[in-house]
Amino acid sequence: MLSLQKITITHYKNYEVQSFDFEKSIIGICGSNGKGKTNLLDAVYYSCFTKSYFPGSDTLNIHFNQEGFRIESSFVNNLLHYKVVCIQRNNCKKELYLNDVLYEKLSHHIGLLPAVMIAPDDIEIINGGSEGRRKYMDTILCQLDADYLNQLIVYNKILQQRNSLLKNLANKKINDVSLLEIIDQQLINPCNIIFSKRMEFAATLIPLVVRFYQQIANNEERLQVEYESNLKDFSIQDLLEKNKEKDFLLQRTNAGIHKDDLRFELDVLLFKNIASQGQKKSLLFALKLAEYEIIKNTKGFSPILLLDDVFEKLDDDRMNNLLEWVCNKNKGQVFITDTHKERLTDVFDRLGVNGQIIDLGKM
Repeated sequence: MLSLQKITITHYKNYEVQSFDFEKSIIGICGSNGKGKTNLLDAVYYSCFTKSYFPGSDTLNIHFNQEGFRIESSFVNNLLHYKVVCIQRNNCKKELYLNDVLYEKLSHHIGLLPAVMIAPDDIEIINGGSEGRRKYMDTILCQLDADYLNQLIVYNKILQQRNSLLKNLANKKINDVSLLEIIDQQLINPCNIIFSKRMEFAATLIPLVVRFYQQIANNEERLQVEYESNLKDFSIQDLLEKNKEKDFLLQRTNAGIHKDDLRFELDVLLFKNIASQGQKKSLLFALKLAEYEIIKNTKGFSPILLLDDVFEKLDDDRMNNLLEWVCNKNKGQVFITDTHKERLTDVFDRLGVNGQIIDLGKM
């Protein structure tokens, strides 16, 4: 089992210098708002992904009036020990060490220590635009498939070059498309690879999402999930040619895997338009538990599960169904934050969980 045994946080967000030892597989973290519950989970996430879970530059994560931050974490997986040290100094390149050896590329770390995080703002995966749903898919696939991560990096780099060229051609009023055709050829291979891997992934993901949603909701609601991509009907070559005039007009690329989406429906109607807050959060947890299950089945061990403020907007029945799976049926390490220590204690007692509770209010 993958587990985090200790983390030391120095000048990261609201932390000055603080160490935490984790002795159990189920860990509750409590404290009033502003005490650092979310930031502690984010530091754990950072150790796994070399970046914060939340948007923004790393310089914004440096504690006020400090020159940088440092996160040191000690993991164990199948008797193997991993010491991870992340260092960010103002205006300097990030440093990441594994067992005191500096990584040449940060991407080499992705997938070694997999984690799944759920935070309140994740509801935008349901309510927001397609970018959040693509990020959801990419986060899973990048932990499982190094080639997918590399192809995605290549695709995004070429896409950025293509969009810059479209703007330059429009600004200079140049109709020479020879360079554009060269870039289009470079875009084809990574696009096709990513699309193929997403199709295969969706075939595994969708049944799991439906199953977990039914378990959490505990009713007969008919949830439908579909992976949407224009590449299902057209080749990327045809799409680029078909959209060329539109691309020149809007000065950006309007077709490709960067437009893919996941569509959610409830009883044949668009989910986000008709679902209640409880239904939306049930779907969010279903997506995240499906992510967890896929990673566990692929890696052969459970990723670390980080649950931030999960008690909001779920009724007691849905919450009990969720926590029963998370704390008892699941065999991995779980971190759960809440503002109320008593609620965490009651949940652990009711589920028969021998957990550890860390009270940030007493530190």
